[in-house]
Amino acid sequence: MDKLVIEGGVRLKGMVKISGAKNAVLPILSAVLLTEEPCIIRNVPDLRDVHLMLRILRFLGVGAEFDKGKVTVCAKNIKSYTAPYNLVSKMRASFALLGPLLGRLNKAKVSLPGGCVIGLRPVDLHIKGLKRLNVDIDIVGGYVNARTKQLKGGYIYLGGEFGSSVLATANVMMAAVKASGTTIIDSAACEPELVDLANFLKEMGAQIKGEGTPTITIEGVKALKGVEYKVIPDRIEAGTFIVASAITKGDITICGAILQHLAALIDKLEEAGIVVEKTDSSLRIRRKREFKPVNITTLPYPGFPTDMQAQFMSLLSVTPGVSVITEKIYPDRFMHVAELNRMGAHIQKEGPHAIIEGVRKLQAAPVMASDLRASAALVLAGLAASGKTEVSRIYHLDRGYEKIEEKFQKLGARVWREKEA
Repeated sequence: MDKLVIEGGVRLKGMVKISGAKNAVLPILSAVLLTEEPCIIRNVPDLRDVHLMLRILRFLGVGAEFDKGKVTVCAKNIKSYTAPYNLVSKMRASFALLGPLLGRLNKAKVSLPGGCVIGLRPVDLHIKGLKRLNVDIDIVGGYVNARTKQLKGGYIYLGGEFGSSVLATANVMMAAVKASGTTIIDSAACEPELVDLANFLKEMGAQIKGEGTPTITIEGVKALKGVEYKVIPDRIEAGTFIVASAITKGDITICGAILQHLAALIDKLEEAGIVVEKTDSSLRIRRKREFKPVNITTLPYPGFPTDMQAQFMSLLSVTPGVSVITEKIYPDRFMHVAELNRMGAHIQKEGPHAIIEGVRKLQAAPVMASDLRASAALVLAGLAASGKTEVSRIYHLDRGYEKIEEKFQKLGARVWREKEA
């Protein structure tokens, strides 16, 4: 098992190219099950989660090859409708196989999902939505068993306790494109990754309107075709490097990101006193003055993303004054607080709130990653800290960031991998 070693105190400078979006490509890879024809997906990041999804597809009988950012897949001969526990338990996004398996085979058996330990993430909205499409569902032995004689369109309200669900919206949408009649998804997720999935399905011949809004309308079709498609850039990776520039008092140019996908993050950065220079194709992040404390509440898109909460907390840890982060998507997503405090941060958790009293400097310490975004937060803290920080269990990091240490090295960071003892 690897760990990441970081010698902090270097001002990062240079340019970084953003990879394809993990949270877009995973449901898109699931959606290839809806057609017998070959598909080519481009701008695919080289991540553990991507390779795990390809393993699951191959288990189902799908031909799948990865080569330098391009995935070639063909689901002409599906040999199984069961996505097994030993694979699905490692990655929550693989639960998105449920909808396309139903759309293609009218049956599916998918293990209840796993993934990062960031709090309870139930599948009730997935089940509720699919039942409205005339699907019978039982949960037996840790598996969701779903069957239908024919998918039928209908009205589906997908609002949940903490807002809309991206993965539930994706699952219902992928099943609905093959349902007879019209499906209306109300309180649908609006995230860019969901829009990218909708665009992929539309290229395949699906009839979808309203993606990117809370109401999506789908007219079912009988068959979908194979396509070639390029995945959008990863807004969370872009946000992570933006914060890396800010926390190291650096000067980084972010290339390939889509500006409007980062609006809420950039707004808070500018409120904190960070200079963001925008062009059509890049963002330049510079620090000209002292940071100012800010308050943040995570919300569904276009609000501040929960996937940037941990990284921004690292920045606020060295911001003078008191800041408050309120987590409204996953109220238990504060596993990184204890590790940041080990590095000298002053953070107090009170329910869904984290109260951060900025310190002048973080100090290096051995820390342990608990989940994907917490890993990134600890790396950012290490970049800003005095001394040598060791981040263990970085397999979480490899789930969502493509060659992150190489990208940081090109920006001047002193960071490398070592085998854990």
